[in-house]
Amino acid sequence: MNKTSPQPVVGLEDSERQPCEIWTRVMGYHRPVSSFNIGKKGEHYERRFFKECEPKLVS
Repeated sequence: MNKTSPQPVVGLEDSERQPCEIWTRVMGYHRPVSSFNIGKKGEHYERRFFKECEPKLVS
C-alpha cells in the first residue's frame, strides 16, 4: 500500500489578500456596489434571492 504524507495546508496572510469587488445589475447596466451611497448599499444587502422551482407536469 502506498502511504503518502498529508498535504500541507496552503493559505494566505491577510496582507496578501485582494478585496473582492461586488458588482450588481442596476436599471439595465452593471455597477460596483462600492460606488453606491449609504442608502443604496443598505438596500442591496437587504435583498433576498429566490430559486425558481421546476414546473410540475399534470398528466
